[in-house]
Amino acid sequence: MALSIATVWTRCVTVLFVFSAMWGIALSINRYSIPEEMQEGSVVANLATDLGLDLRTLITRKAKLDIIHRNKYLDINKETGDLFILEKIDREYICSSKTTSCFLKMDVIFENPIRIFNIELEIMDINDNAPVFRRETMHLDISESTAAGERFSLTNAVDADVGANSIKTYYLSESKSFTIDIQTGSDGSKYVDLVLNSNLDREEQAVHHLILTAVDGGVPARSGTASIIVRVLDINDNAPFFNQPIYAINVTENSPIGTLVMTLNATDLDEGTNAEMIYSYTLYTSEKTQEKFSLNSNTGEIKVKDVIDFEESHSFDIYIQARDQGSNSLSGDCKIMVFITDLNDNYPEVTIKSFKSTLKEDVAIGTLIAVISISDRDSGDNGEVELTLNQQTSLPFVLNKSSEDYFALHVSEPLDRETIPRYEITFIVTDKGTPRLSDNETITLEILDVNDNSPIFPQSFYTIHVVENNVPGALLTSLSAFDPDLHENQYLVYFIMEKEIINTSMSMLFSINPENGNLYALKTFDFEREREFLFHIEARDSGVPPLNSNVTVHIIILDQNDNTPLIVSPWRAQGSVIEEVIPRSTEKGFLVAKVIAIDADSLQNSRVTYQLLQISDSSLFSLDQYNGEIRTTRMFSYRDPRHQRLVVVAKDNGDPALSATVTIKISTVEHMVTPFSETTEVPLEYDLFTDLNLYLVIGLGSVSFLLLITILVVIVLKCQKPKPMKMPPAMNMNLNSLNRNSVISRNSIISQRSSTIADSTLISSDAYWYSLFLAETRKGKVVVRQPIVPKGAGYFVSSIPRSTGPTETSDSRASTLQVQ
Repeated sequence: MALSIATVWTRCVTVLFVFSAMWGIALSINRYSIPEEMQEGSVVANLATDLGLDLRTLITRKAKLDIIHRNKYLDINKETGDLFILEKIDREYICSSKTTSCFLKMDVIFENPIRIFNIELEIMDINDNAPVFRRETMHLDISESTAAGERFSLTNAVDADVGANSIKTYYLSESKSFTIDIQTGSDGSKYVDLVLNSNLDREEQAVHHLILTAVDGGVPARSGTASIIVRVLDINDNAPFFNQPIYAINVTENSPIGTLVMTLNATDLDEGTNAEMIYSYTLYTSEKTQEKFSLNSNTGEIKVKDVIDFEESHSFDIYIQARDQGSNSLSGDCKIMVFITDLNDNYPEVTIKSFKSTLKEDVAIGTLIAVISISDRDSGDNGEVELTLNQQTSLPFVLNKSSEDYFALHVSEPLDRETIPRYEITFIVTDKGTPRLSDNETITLEILDVNDNSPIFPQSFYTIHVVENNVPGALLTSLSAFDPDLHENQYLVYFIMEKEIINTSMSMLFSINPENGNLYALKTFDFEREREFLFHIEARDSGVPPLNSNVTVHIIILDQNDNTPLIVSPWRAQGSVIEEVIPRSTEKGFLVAKVIAIDADSLQNSRVTYQLLQISDSSLFSLDQYNGEIRTTRMFSYRDPRHQRLVVVAKDNGDPALSATVTIKISTVEHMVTPFSETTEVPLEYDLFTDLNLYLVIGLGSVSFLLLITILVVIVLKCQKPKPMKMPPAMNMNLNSLNRNSVISRNSIISQRSSTIADSTLISSDAYWYSLFLAETRKGKVVVRQPIVPKGAGYFVSSIPRSTGPTETSDSRASTLQVQ
């Protein structure tokens, strides 16, 4: 219900009086500075003197101190007026260590009358914190081949103090091999690097223990230390060597095969693989000697390998080389002279007569592999021999005796190359004499591959996330399968199993490299149209017959912030300014306008917030960042200009954020006579024949008349010519011109709208509703609510009109929301 002018003026005067009385409560700010950690009871300042107050007023006016902090660090002595320390103040606890200035804000409140004094107490830092390293012990591994001058980053120390009390420098304990280099960052922080002065020798010193000390700039200075342990990594710079260059050994004739002649023990000063040695014969060792003696390449054990007959040879010369396993291997040599002691004995013999060195893994059980013969020159029990296989591992073979002193080796179990690709088969022949003598022979059997394994993917289901707006041809992932077979049986070919989605083949959307399984996207995906894909990829080997397996691929399209917010209310033509008219007598909190923006993205990217980009008077209006409501924060005064200009920006929550702006021009009038109910939507009577409406009717009538004439002409031409023909270009231009004129006629009518705002409510992510406000006249209004679901839109926006007070407009305005 409208108020009279006298009543409105009385209320305005009352509000202005109360506002002026409250304005003078808080007048000034007093600032003091004290160091932290002051003793309790220490006096900061005399507030009565500084504030110019009588000591008696401290009690009579109930002076109290209100500190804007959870702890009460200070209090007022009402008898002396002193501001004193009630609790020790720790600057590092109150303020962040990164800030150089620290203030404790408080208010001194007096009653009768109420008066507030603002006090800011600056807490000055003292050097009460020592530097501390994040890690007390730092470990570094440095190769002894590292060149001098190499730098190694160290963990820096931190100091809770600031300014001059922060870390000033670092010191390193005395070392001939290392120094430190101190760097200063852009923020003044100190960083330290460990610098190698000279080459390291692990054999001389394997570990270096250093102490790093951080010192701050306080007075007196404080420090913290950390231990640095440098372990020197070995390189192969020492060759193996034997205890003596020549060894002399006595061996009894006919010593059993496997008898230990001696064990070599070379020494290498290096460590790790650089000290691991392999023993071998040199070229100076004859083949006959190598046949008589075996050498264990790892342990250096020299054993009897064959029958040693004193009558054949009285001595043997063995030349041994020890070579380490370093990257650049080094070696050392020695000579062993073996002297034979005469005995009378003979060892049995084993001979491989025939042998198949390769077998396919799918051979039948019972397949012949080798024929072996055994013999012994002795007689009687000493000449009786037996043949066995090595029993260290279970072998899928069996020995069958075919004739006297002949054995056949057959397959006894199925073979699997993927499990064991090679067999070392040792035949052991032993006589029955006392002591028993024996000999052995070893053969190597290679197992050939057949295509008996299908390709194997590491996992049966792949989920791949792809961000929309990807580059066509971008690599999505690599789907590599494994085939344990060999050669062509393990050569794999990848392809996409055809599947159509909405008449689109998967091979048109994705491509896979047939050789390595790299999966590529052939097009740019749009999250607003395509969300996911599910298809299969098959891997097929090249064996005969070929074997295959497949895997399921799930492509998930991720949203990207690629849609700018669209301001749908208040609507304006491109580049135009929204005009709002409100009475100057509006109260505080009056709803001036409401900005509504939508975003086609999803989830966080579509969350829109509002901010004032430009405002002519920041004390007069406020903007709700979530619902876009623009309200008055106080009443208008006679000093306020009649016209105000606001620029509102609508920004989404994406990264980077996208935004749109709208400019609102607010005009104030002294009187608004037309009431506008908050809930009514019933059209009222209004005057259609104002000057502006008259021009609008004439313009629309002219356009309608021209359109009707054009339609009639087209109909006549159609009737005259039986064959269909295209409309002449001139006619198209006329129709386009008519359409443009129609749009210009509608949008060129500028009006001033009352503060009727549409509340927007998010309904779903498929479309949106918007409200179209038309024709507000001097005598009434017409509200037209038009639902539209644009193609591809991401929201439903429903609009509900609302009035906040009496309104008056002098003209009408038409608004049109255009959605592409």
